[in-house]
Amino acid sequence: MSNVISLALDGVVEIRPRKLGDDRGFFSETYNAKALADAGINLQFVQDNHSLSAAKGVLRGLHYQLPPRAQDKLVRVVSGSILDVVVDIRRASPTFRKWIALEVSAAKWNQILVPKGFAHGFLTLEENTEVVYKVTDYYSPEHDRSIRFDDPSIGIEWPFASPAVQLSDKDRNAPSLDDADLFP
Repeated sequence: MSNVISLALDGVVEIRPRKLGDDRGFFSETYNAKALADAGINLQFVQDNHSLSAAKGVLRGLHYQLPPRAQDKLVRVVSGSILDVVVDIRRASPTFRKWIALEVSAAKWNQILVPKGFAHGFLTLEENTEVVYKVTDYYSPEHDRSIRFDDPSIGIEWPFASPAVQLSDKDRNAPSLDDADLFP
């Protein structure tokens, strides 16, 4: 059974699956639809994604998909660690523009659930970090959006200075929150 912990933004939770170890290694049930439903999380995941970031300081995000192809994400780390950041991009939300950060790592064996209506990104804190995440809708290039990771109107406190992070061209050229297509 997993431990589900609510975080500061409504619907964003940390999940800590049980990890049973012995002299052979360990066993962990990292996803169980019934256990999550018992905790009030009823989602149908349709795709698993897996990324490897070879270097420390790789920043991926802030990403999201617009309706009707918006995605919930269940993110975990199988090797290394990340600073996972979630930003509320629902204009009508009382926490619009607010963000939270959570260290997610193989050592902590924790996960983060990112609901629809939130932008998501992460920064690798170690070399050879592998991130695996489930999503509730398929990738849709027409609905795919991003926001600048260093938008001053959001004010995310990343542990590395901007010039030290490695970005894709997409993330380097992402618009500010004020110029992005957002949720109502």
